[in-house]
Amino acid sequence: MNIIIAIIIFSIIILFHELGHFLFAKLNGIRVNEFCLGMGPTLVGFTKGETKYSLKLLPFGGACMMEGEDGESKDERAFNSKSVWARISVVIAGPLFNFIMAWIFALIVIGMIGYDRPVLSGVMEGFPAEEAGLQAGDEIISMNGHRTHFYREVSQYSLFHSGEDVTIVYQREGERYKVKLSPKLEEESGRELIGLSGRLSREKGTVFQTITSSFYEVRYWIWSTVESLRLLVTGQVGLKNLSGPVGLVKMMGDTYDNNQSNGGTGMAVLSMINFSIFLSANLGIMNLLPLPALDGGRLVFLLIEAVRRKKIAPEKEGMVHFVGLVALMALMIFVMFNDIRNIF
Repeated sequence: MNIIIAIIIFSIIILFHELGHFLFAKLNGIRVNEFCLGMGPTLVGFTKGETKYSLKLLPFGGACMMEGEDGESKDERAFNSKSVWARISVVIAGPLFNFIMAWIFALIVIGMIGYDRPVLSGVMEGFPAEEAGLQAGDEIISMNGHRTHFYREVSQYSLFHSGEDVTIVYQREGERYKVKLSPKLEEESGRELIGLSGRLSREKGTVFQTITSSFYEVRYWIWSTVESLRLLVTGQVGLKNLSGPVGLVKMMGDTYDNNQSNGGTGMAVLSMINFSIFLSANLGIMNLLPLPALDGGRLVFLLIEAVRRKKIAPEKEGMVHFVGLVALMALMIFVMFNDIRNIF
């Protein structure tokens, strides 16, 4: 059952991503040959107008196959026959739709259970926060210039920037104060801490607060993804810590089971919607990475074309994307085996 739920969620998110490409392709007069969900042989499909709509055997991925997207075509409605800005809009539409979907999911979750304000429940005795005079009830406004809207951002910032000095702006009884804290080693955990404590209890706000907090929720997950990538690139996190579809399915299954045991089916479903915010925002960011075979890689070539005002030879671009695709598949296989090893 958990696997089915995970596949359905992945499918919805991927379908919405490809829908972005599809709608903007149609909007720009580009011929779409096939719009599909999944990979491999076609299970079922039908043709309406000029486009074939199909469901593939393997329930991973999806595609919006446009005329002349990866090769030469004399069709005036081919992808490469359109202006560079039209093509840029089509490429960027997929990740954009992922962010829109993440916001819709966030709106549902925050509308139902509210959001966690960045308010301290206390400070740890003997740590810099206490020495600087912070106390329960103080609201954290920013950390090193990073605006905080949820308490999760406070704890996440400390995790991503462990051991770094941090300048905190906080509010107490309508007045704002600024302090600079240097973390202190906690021997028991071996972590560098500044000593802030908080609760993830949520509170509901007005309609306007719900809408704006939903944007901040998407921002939070985008920021978390970018920071995680930064740690990976700088070597602070190893490839062994990467997780792919197999690991995510297990994580989703565990989350569903835990929430169903503690809060019933309604809470389990809500936890899956909450998980979907992360997945959709994550997919949007990952697709914007300037790597061959991803939307971000295509975007790089299009931006170069816009600056040069001259197209890059399709065969050269195609070769770069092919090499990138092979490397991406190799990484996916590595991550899959890593997930399986961690599970068993």
